Amino acid sequence: MTDLPELDPEEQRVLGSLLEKQVTVPASYPLTLNSLRTACNQSNSREPVTEYDEQTVEQTGRRLKEKGLLRIVWSDTGRRTLKYHQTLDEALGLADDERALVTVLLLRGPQAPGELRTRTERLHAFADRDEVERTLQGMAERGLVRQLPRRGGDRDSRWLHLLGGPPAEEAPAGAPAVDRDSVLAAGAETRDERVRASYDAVAEAYADSLLSELAGLPFETWLLDRVAAYAAGGPVVEVGCGPGHVTAYLAEAGADATGIDLSPGMVEQARRRFPDGTYEVGDLRRLMRPTTAPGWATVLAWYSLIHLAASELPGAIEALTRPLAPGGWLVLGLHAGAEVRHHDSWFDVPVDLDFVLHEPEDVVALVQAAGLVEVEWYRRGALEHRGETTDRLYVVARRPV
Repeated sequence: MTDLPELDPEEQRVLGSLLEKQVTVPASYPLTLNSLRTACNQSNSREPVTEYDEQTVEQTGRRLKEKGLLRIVWSDTGRRTLKYHQTLDEALGLADDERALVTVLLLRGPQAPGELRTRTERLHAFADRDEVERTLQGMAERGLVRQLPRRGGDRDSRWLHLLGGPPAEEAPAGAPAVDRDSVLAAGAETRDERVRASYDAVAEAYADSLLSELAGLPFETWLLDRVAAYAAGGPVVEVGCGPGHVTAYLAEAGADATGIDLSPGMVEQARRRFPDGTYEVGDLRRLMRPTTAPGWATVLAWYSLIHLAASELPGAIEALTRPLAPGGWLVLGLHAGAEVRHHDSWFDVPVDLDFVLHEPEDVVALVQAAGLVEVEWYRRGALEHRGETTDRLYVVARRPV
């Protein structure tokens, strides 16, 4: 393909926003000028975040219209309002998978295949990272994208669209690219076994260190009190319960709480330290409904998704949502950021463990894609006096009745 359009940054943002909203909010597409401006300037899923005024968006739309990449149409119903409709996908002959990748590349710049798979979840369902790479290779043959040289410290190469803008090396520096699927390099089963063995090894030291941690975490205890209140006497499960202190806190707050964990060593600690509680060995990705009710009133995943690859998050969130009772709540706690941290020692015990940090907007998008509503999220900064080195992300959402 030799006749690619040359798009400036404003044109890229406008077309990327239109491509995205055409799929995610089809009922309100084409977009009015005000809606398009809002889409361009939204604070999540955009790098960099912009503050375009209406005049900038309107002038950009006119330039794109002159290039044949945008149509300005009248609203079919209600007030006669001008609306904006992109035609870039028609001009480039993009298939659905290519369209999704172009959209995210226009909105967020160069990215690795693992990032692209996660961030296109609402636009196109790629089976795995390999499928993303195959699509990118095909697009490269057509001259739509290019693979960038791997940077020092990166586990994977990033890909860049070729629709204009500054070369990647001149682009403004943003958050470092990270391939969150790199934790699956040896396969999911091997990763699971490493996680299980590592937590078994640190179980006693972990419990000794963290059993009283909630006393110094007022925000977290406020959130857990909400979890207990939401349950209103219904069954609550904490998946990835560790040594059981959070499940025990919920039980003391009046919840009918159960804890499950992948690590037998952690479950042994929980049963020994909280003998009145209910703790079982189990996998959150195979969570069953409670035996005493048609669904869980609340499912709490308290730092239990932190070893999963980005490509595994959609399935894990769906697995936690499925056994919720209608009107039930899902509450997530994670480390926030763009990084994969490897630990070979933890609590002075040898381990082989990767911690995956996820961006809030990516997690929130997956929660919404799972069909949950009333989504709210909080990002708490690291508490240095506790030795924390990561921001914390909490997401609360409800299954529709």
